[in-house]
Amino acid sequence: MIHQHNKAKKSFARFPGIQKIRSSAIAAAMLFGGAIFASSAGAVEPGMAELKKVLESQIALMTPELQAKVKGLSTDTKMSIMAILAMHNRYSDQATLRQVMTEVFSDYQSIVVGIMTDNPEQASDSARRLANHRIPVGGLLPYLGLENINDERLALLVGFNDSVEGNALKLAAAADAGDMTKAASFVGPITSGCVACHGIFRGKPGVSDLLR
Repeated sequence: MIHQHNKAKKSFARFPGIQKIRSSAIAAAMLFGGAIFASSAGAVEPGMAELKKVLESQIALMTPELQAKVKGLSTDTKMSIMAILAMHNRYSDQATLRQVMTEVFSDYQSIVVGIMTDNPEQASDSARRLANHRIPVGGLLPYLGLENINDERLALLVGFNDSVEGNALKLAAAADAGDMTKAASFVGPITSGCVACHGIFRGKPGVSDLLR
């Protein structure tokens, strides 16, 4: 069940500097692996400082119960989550995860249309948007349910991320090269990654456990 979160009091929707640290996510995680994600580390690179600011904004929105669960995660799990976040530079102070997933689905459909109509630019642009989808208000963790905030479950996110976003970037590269047959070959793995992730972190849409 996806849990709605309160809107952020301060906007952190755009942090262009985050792009600069996509290759430095692990270093950032080690710097900020204190109480929850962030620590009182000293001077850091501008890009890392921006990621730290994003994480602090997300943590401020979490309930004390969720903060405690996140604090109890292993360093490896925290590093993995930060590595995923560092691959994105689109942060929303309004959109929920369900709204973000609706955008992702629209991009997915646009990828398929681009491939079916032999439009490499549409396929490539849509795939890159999907790979760099928005991060919802409060980050990803508040929407996964407390029962999933543990090392075992969250470790699965890395594989799902590689399957969906990683293959989306491969699809974009193939489309850029004009090889639409190769681009089409990545649609299946992207779809499988989406379905597998939903199987763990999302119930069947529209079904309520409060009905008899």
